[in-house]
Amino acid sequence: MQIRNTSNSYGSMAIAIHWLVALAVFGLFGLGYWMVDLTYYHDWYNKAPDIHRSIGMLLLAVMVFRVVWKWLNASPSAPSGHKRWEVRSAQAAHTLLYILLFVAMASGYLISTADGSSISVFGWFEVPSLTGQTKKMEEPAGTVHYWATWAIIVLSVIHTAGALKHHFIDRDDTLRRMLGK
Repeated sequence: MQIRNTSNSYGSMAIAIHWLVALAVFGLFGLGYWMVDLTYYHDWYNKAPDIHRSIGMLLLAVMVFRVVWKWLNASPSAPSGHKRWEVRSAQAAHTLLYILLFVAMASGYLISTADGSSISVFGWFEVPSLTGQTKKMEEPAGTVHYWATWAIIVLSVIHTAGALKHHFIDRDDTLRRMLGK
């Protein structure tokens, strides 16, 4: 398998990034859902948010790379047999997923840096606050983050359902192309 996309298939880089982002998104969602109910005396009260922020910042870097990679590589053509509405809705869903991911990451960043502090990424490096101390930013950023992440999960489930429909009902290569087969 080659690293770059062709007109008929995704390359290994696009496939790896796709599954890495999917794993990170669902992992971050699960961690975020779990950690909001932790009490002050729970062992993970500080660790879980630190991990969540660190992975979120790394995911931001991966997504920026993904956008550049996508821009530099031709996307494979839709498999023959796909209806026009299927192609258009897939394009719209992918675009919306990208937008929502960046909104979720930006709002998460704003929640974490509203007090002017930086984000430590696993102790490897610091991502500074670009806004400085900004009063009353956490709540609106938190609301945006909450709804953007739920929208990502719902849209991802629809995306997965579409891939499974193409695989099991239409019996086309849509899913196999993203599995590298």
